[in-house]
Amino acid sequence: MSDVHIPVMLTEVLEYMAPQDNGIYVDGTFGAGGYARGLLDKANCKVIGIDRDAAILALAQNWAPQYGSRLQIVNGRFSLVAEILKELGLEQVDGFVLDIGVSSYQLDTAERGFSFRFDDAPLDMRMNRDDPVDAASIVNHADEEDLANMIYEYGEEKMSRRIARAIVEARKREKFETTGQLASIVRAVVPFSKKDKSDPATRTFQALRIAVNKELQELKDALEAALTILKPGGRLVVVSFHSLEDRIVKNFLNEKAGKLANLSRYLPPPSPLGQQDSVAPSLNILTRKPVTATEAEIARNPRARSAILRAAEKLQMRGAA
Repeated sequence: MSDVHIPVMLTEVLEYMAPQDNGIYVDGTFGAGGYARGLLDKANCKVIGIDRDAAILALAQNWAPQYGSRLQIVNGRFSLVAEILKELGLEQVDGFVLDIGVSSYQLDTAERGFSFRFDDAPLDMRMNRDDPVDAASIVNHADEEDLANMIYEYGEEKMSRRIARAIVEARKREKFETTGQLASIVRAVVPFSKKDKSDPATRTFQALRIAVNKELQELKDALEAALTILKPGGRLVVVSFHSLEDRIVKNFLNEKAGKLANLSRYLPPPSPLGQQDSVAPSLNILTRKPVTATEAEIARNPRARSAILRAAEKLQMRGAA
């Protein structure tokens, strides 16, 4: 059975979501429906599943009918969850769960171009195939400095400038069209690491995927939307898979919980006296430390090794009825 059928940290997700009968929950990264099915089986509730990849949603046709009207599936971006709920006649829900990043189905489908495991796959990486910009467009047309900055920021790749220079030189001879072409160029300039044992192309492919799908901005927008769509007492649960995502989630939760050590765009500017203005907390963090997968789960599903879960509960706002 493919990893596409194994939802990461399902037990922990259900523990922190705590679904209740008659509740309404949003699975913002529906994928193969693992979290949605877990919620629906745990309580007599309703789940709205959102995914930007129409091909993935088509897979649900084989099992979704068993849940009837309790499951509603929408093709869209989870950052637009408030607008999606409004179109469905809803304002607030009892829970919002996100599993950030590329799905196993997308990685395992060669023609989607997410993985360097398939040498002849098109260099695509779009989660929504209607989006205008694919990975090939960026690799073939972005200037060297922009490529280097993207690979460094989104891939945390120390050799980003060397890689960008090699890409620009290579595309003078031949346009990039396949994942194999790009992977070969990266491997030629980045040595294998005995420490992490990952393919040298891993971080560059991650950076491109994030850039193509605007993943970090999508995550930031979804976290902000959670404050609007959750009822008081509603739960937000986020499972991320690398430090860029987790840092965004951690900082957001800390700031909205009133922990003001980490200043960012989420907070108002300091007062003239250097004191932070009083901000009423809007979230209560449920995971004081990041939750990681058990060794038993990692043995069953290696993808869970890098998973980090954080959760919070929305507070009743001051002055609210």
